[in-house]
Amino acid sequence: MKEYNVNLLETNNSILNGKDDGKKWETADILTDFESPWDASTPNRIEFRALWDFRNIYFYFKVFDKEVHIDNTDNSYNSTGSSDRVELFFRANETMSPYYCLEIDPTPRIMDFKAMPNKEFDFNWNFPKNDLEVKSQINNQYFTVEITISIEVLRKLNLIKGNKIETGIFRAKYNKENSSYIPTWISWVNPNTNSPNFHISSSFGVLNLLNK
Repeated sequence: MKEYNVNLLETNNSILNGKDDGKKWETADILTDFESPWDASTPNRIEFRALWDFRNIYFYFKVFDKEVHIDNTDNSYNSTGSSDRVELFFRANETMSPYYCLEIDPTPRIMDFKAMPNKEFDFNWNFPKNDLEVKSQINNQYFTVEITISIEVLRKLNLIKGNKIETGIFRAKYNKENSSYIPTWISWVNPNTNSPNFHISSSFGVLNLLNK
């Protein structure tokens, strides 16, 4: 499995502000190893970073995109699910029974839910509000999404095993074709499927929470 090291943050203060402030993330490793195995073209650059501080884990996406697509029909999950977005999936083990999904568009609207294999989704489940914070920014060249999730809720969900979190990191990009918008599916890990599918065991990697 692919692995990404989550470096320890030296301060306990939240680093989220919804701005492209590179200094606060400078101690994080930069992950750019994303691909769309089902599409011939190379996706635009995506930069992913993560840090943690024993209380929270912090995620940062910088997505280079000059034509961000947002479905403004309403604030429903249908509109969020039809918009450009970044995604994090978490599981306790490869059985994925259950796993937890967090999908965020650049506005930022949140679509979070619990799932079981074969795409059985429970949209009545959500991360507790006090355990999740999201901020974002859109400019002419890219958009950013910053996420905080408490370590406490990840432990309660049995998602941290020996300082490791099995995680899928994804992006959905909608491109206009004639009068429709068609999604391109982008992943950190190639799940080796014939058609796009993030909801499968082979699409996950591992985040290593480093203690120093």
